[in-house]
Amino acid sequence: MSKVLVHGGGYGAHCWDRLLPYLEGKVLAVDLPGRGSRSNVPLPTVTLDGCAMAVRDDILAQDLTDVVLVGHSLAGVTIPRVVCLLPDRISHIVLVSAVVPADGTRVLDGIDPEVREAVEAAIAGGVYAQTREAGRTMLCNDLDEEQSAWALDAVVDDAAALLAEEVDLSGYAIGVPITYVRLDRDATYPPELQQLAQTRVGATAVHIDSGHMAMISQPIRLAEIINDCDRPAASA
Repeated sequence: MSKVLVHGGGYGAHCWDRLLPYLEGKVLAVDLPGRGSRSNVPLPTVTLDGCAMAVRDDILAQDLTDVVLVGHSLAGVTIPRVVCLLPDRISHIVLVSAVVPADGTRVLDGIDPEVREAVEAAIAGGVYAQTREAGRTMLCNDLDEEQSAWALDAVVDDAAALLAEEVDLSGYAIGVPITYVRLDRDATYPPELQQLAQTRVGATAVHIDSGHMAMISQPIRLAEIINDCDRPAASA
């Protein structure tokens, strides 16, 4: 089996770097369009379909099968589209505090009202640009100073369309087993919204006592959960 990691909003594949040493087997961290290896794509042109196709292209380029597909935060609306594109290659889905609004709604419709207000204020010209101050409040509540600096230095601008497009959750209904990692101190996507998301996708819940960036604050524990999904007993 292999593991494919899909980052959330405001980040690129780099956000997983502190988790990678603890993952078993072949691992691919994808850059979605507009950042990292795909930074040549203008952010105002990025769509949810474009994100799903980028993940598909990377999986096919490495001919990965039996994929444990991991999505953090905003990747919750990209993951089901990937599953629809490659249903025979995905064996397990792991959602890490992943945003899953009601089918046919927007991400902006399904986040905490105070967070939504801050996000909407940071959108201009089709680009979502998170300030360092906002990032510290939403992302770093359980991080130490070194971890906070690392997390904030990694933040990049993102495509506003990913927050405003209607979502298609049909990929979650295909029958692939789903584990939802609930982060109990998350200030970005609070526990009550994570519970709703878990219910919407019919996932099994696993808890971590961390804020939104568990791959930084709790990489060993998160890796254990992901690695367990690669074992027959976990997906039976």
